[in-house]
Amino acid sequence: MTSTQARHPEDDPAHRTVAAVWRMESPRLIAGLTRIVRDLDLAEELAQDALVAALEQWPAEGVPRNPGAWLMTTARRRAIDLVRREQRLAGKLDRFGRELAAEPVPGPEQLAEQAEEIEDDLLQLVFTACHPVLATEARVALTLRLLGGLTTEEIARAFLVPEATLAQRIVRAKRTLARAELPFEVPSGAELAGRLDSVLEVIYLIFNEGYSATAGDDWMRPALCEDALRLGRVLAGLMPAESEVHGLVALMEIQASRSAARSGPDGAPVLLLDQDRGRWDQLLIHRGLSALERAEELAAGAQGPYVLQAAIAACHARAATAEQTDWVRIAALYEALARRAPSPVVELNRAVALGMAFGPGTGLALIDQLTEEPALRGYHLLPAVRGDLLAKLGRTAEARVEFERAATLTRNERERALLLDRAAACADQRTDEGSTG
Repeated sequence: MTSTQARHPEDDPAHRTVAAVWRMESPRLIAGLTRIVRDLDLAEELAQDALVAALEQWPAEGVPRNPGAWLMTTARRRAIDLVRREQRLAGKLDRFGRELAAEPVPGPEQLAEQAEEIEDDLLQLVFTACHPVLATEARVALTLRLLGGLTTEEIARAFLVPEATLAQRIVRAKRTLARAELPFEVPSGAELAGRLDSVLEVIYLIFNEGYSATAGDDWMRPALCEDALRLGRVLAGLMPAESEVHGLVALMEIQASRSAARSGPDGAPVLLLDQDRGRWDQLLIHRGLSALERAEELAAGAQGPYVLQAAIAACHARAATAEQTDWVRIAALYEALARRAPSPVVELNRAVALGMAFGPGTGLALIDQLTEEPALRGYHLLPAVRGDLLAKLGRTAEARVEFERAATLTRNERERALLLDRAAACADQRTDEGSTG
């Protein structure tokens, strides 16, 4: 077999182009088809058919001038063929199929003129995939599949779950949506705020899993951060007047700017205060600060949780060195966040800020109030933060116990190694103190 024959399809430039176009265009394609056929499963099936056609034709004929329009045209033609072939289809497919079959097939030029309608379809798909009727993990999986353009295998690998489990999760999510007979639309009025919270939560959960992996051997999974950022930017374009959308984008942009500095050459984690800020991505910081400015203008003083968190991230981004960080402002922002969206995790972060702004004893006093909080039982960052504050107070024996406990609670191997190193450092310091005493 020659080297040419042995080459995998993924190595072919045309196949790589198809994959890249699919990642960018599939959300809009599925959204537009869902509006037409009113069936999420069928829309995805038609979109996949168009992808197969592209894989068959583009390598030989070349990539069309408007690949997104080509995919939509192909999918719509297949939808017409399906309706004509399957006359026995009942209910909604029959009803919408007759309408679709009677409709002339638009060419790429006409489809290009329908950009505004397609964007509306995409926004409707966002709210469908993130509907609160679905469990959180189902919303995340469905969003990455339909809006992120990821395969089931890619999503399963990213979240360290078996592919079969992930596939079933997606299937159940689609069935739940079908049974609920939810309208394919963007909510309005009072319902919009609650539904938008669900959308933002899903995107930020995806980002966080990439930024600080909850399990496995990798400290970060940058691809998930990129997917979340892309989804956030798309949403900001679709909902330009929503302060919290811009706040979330700002938060993710600024946090993502630190990615290159968050691990050393061997992949070991590097904590925020120890990072080389020269490696922070200034373009992402600039984009994040611009998004934050827009969010604060729209908020008009009534800042939501994501805007407040972005403002906290901005304090770090604006500090040229760790020592120049405005911890007093960060503590005040966390206090405002605690009032706006109270939670034990917010209080834990506020304790860190108080410890940095007013001394470790102040932070420890708040931490000690959280030790019996049910929501934080089993949360490794509680003993990790307590250990850090105790170490700063010179209570190294107690700090060592906390770091070791935190290491038993985390499921991330890189983080476990870091915590054990900190525990060992406390033990070494204790030994040094004993030998000099």
